[in-house]
Amino acid sequence: MSIAARSTSVTHSRRTLRSIAAISAGFVSVAVLSLATDQVLHVLKVYPPWGEPMREPGLNVLALSYRLLYTVAGGYITSLLSPYAPMRHVTVLGAVGFVAASAGAIAAMNLADLGPAWYPIALVVTAFPCVWLGGVLDRARRRER
Repeated sequence: MSIAARSTSVTHSRRTLRSIAAISAGFVSVAVLSLATDQVLHVLKVYPPWGEPMREPGLNVLALSYRLLYTVAGGYITSLLSPYAPMRHVTVLGAVGFVAASAGAIAAMNLADLGPAWYPIALVVTAFPCVWLGGVLDRARRRER
């Protein structure tokens, strides 16, 4: 293998790793921020204890509102960290988020009584638009420079 071919292969491998890291960072940031906020609200007794359904609709609206913001932030982070084609990376994150939210919705509605069905469905429906908005915000920030 020639030096140029090895260099291209190494560059491609690094870009692939950076792409995976960018998408993972966006996904993990949404999950960690969401769970940390949930935990704080449980400790403060705003939410019922873990495992008990949130029967009051306002609590589900609260949870949805910060999850929407965190999902936008996840799209922004992915776009910001992507080594190339930021919106392509955001699209992958949106697809991953859609699949994860769909799996969560199926589990929430079929396996446990965790509250109203609209909440997990809303997470599925908003996953892609929110990460897309995060990518658009990063793209606008890049243009302002």
